[in-house]
Amino acid sequence: MGDRASNGRTAVERRSERELVVTRTFNGPVRLLFDAWTKPDLFKLWWAPKSSGVPLLSCEMDVRTGGSYRIAFGHDASDSMAFFGKYLEVSPPSRLVWTNDESDDAAVTTVTFEEEDGRTLLVLQELYPSKEALDEAFVGMEDAMPEQFEQLDELLITLAVSM
Repeated sequence: MGDRASNGRTAVERRSERELVVTRTFNGPVRLLFDAWTKPDLFKLWWAPKSSGVPLLSCEMDVRTGGSYRIAFGHDASDSMAFFGKYLEVSPPSRLVWTNDESDDAAVTTVTFEEEDGRTLLVLQELYPSKEALDEAFVGMEDAMPEQFEQLDELLITLAVSM
């Protein structure tokens, strides 16, 4: 796993002109981590970065190959922004692949989960259609992903305690 994905640190890096990779090792079993990515009631608890001050309004997920998702942010319906797409691959509890259809420049996202000794290495990979599309996305993700993953870590602790 190396130093980049050490427990509690989120590494956000560009692997190529079109590819962004985010890694983090979570102190929790793969089953809990997979649930946090695929169950709307759990997903809502960690996905929106708290520092943005923009709450998650709705989260609809049909997590199966060919299923779709729609996540809306905002203070009310009039100022909301949505992320949506289709699941290309759902392989519990080790792999998710989905499209991000809200933009022509959006990425295809792949998330893998690999458990070792009760800890789970998560690797999120986004492949963009162009270097410019990645350049634009990278600015926001460099700050947002570490905060989101910190919130996910806190949720995992809560879930582990309540089991």
